Amino acid sequence: MKIEVNGEAREGITTVIDAIAAVTEARRGIAAAVNGEVVPRSEWDRPLADGDAVEVLTATQGG
Repeated sequence: MKIEVNGEAREGITTVIDAIAAVTEARRGIAAAVNGEVVPRSEWDRPLADGDAVEVLTATQGG
């Protein structure tokens, strides 16, 4: 199964949590979207389908 995470094709990713872990070790300040739809944290364990595109964003501080 191929999943795109932040524009990069990846294999072995089966859930939103897997996609997040592939991008960052951060535990706070993270947002995720699948195919352009924001996924609430309570649903991050949901399975992904072949061809899904996941975007993982992390908040940063500073000015």
